[in-house]
Amino acid sequence: MSKKNKRQSSYGNRTFTSNIVREEFNPDYSNTRRELKRIGILAASFITILVVLSFFQNSLLKLFIK
Repeated sequence: MSKKNKRQSSYGNRTFTSNIVREEFNPDYSNTRRELKRIGILAASFITILVVLSFFQNSLLKLFIK
C-alpha cells in the first residue's frame, strides 16, 4: 500500500496543501516465473527421455552396430 503524506506550505496569504505519494518497490515477476516454469518442464522432460532411453540402450545399440 502506498503512504500519503500531506505537506503544507504557505506563500504570502495563500496556503497550499500537496499530497506526496510514496510508491513501494513492487516489481512484476510474472514473466520470469513463466519462463522458469517452462525451463523446468523442458529440463524434466529431457531427463525423463534420457532415463527411458537408458532402459533400451542395449537393444538400440544392437540395431545400429552390427
